[in-house]
Amino acid sequence: QVQLVESGGGLVQTGGSLKLSCAASGLPDDVYTMGWFRQGPGKEREFVSAIMWIAGGTYYAESAKGRFIISRDNAKNTLWLKMNSLKPADTAVYYCAARQNWNIPPADPDDYAYWGQGTQVTVSS
Repeated sequence: QVQLVESGGGLVQTGGSLKLSCAASGLPDDVYTMGWFRQGPGKEREFVSAIMWIAGGTYYAESAKGRFIISRDNAKNTLWLKMNSLKPADTAVYYCAARQNWNIPPADPDDYAYWGQGTQVTVSS
């Protein structure tokens, strides 16, 4: 059974940083991409960043470029998202997700079969 467990969320001031973690277990061998999505109050779930699980190629939403860094440790089945220069607009529940297809860009949440429960990130102004 696949489990994705996020941690690292919290309350931070504008301009601050947080590092989210996602501990994965039970991943199928054919998981090709893991990503981060977020859902703010009253908004739809949106793509933040993704990483090709084996090759390591990375993708970012425009809102994340230059501020967020995605990384992973395959041996530890762990995914991270380092978020810098946080803004109130980044306030959302952040979800870790995994998928088994190669669609590029890896930004469609419908492509992801496995999801964590989410971790809340709140950025105060």
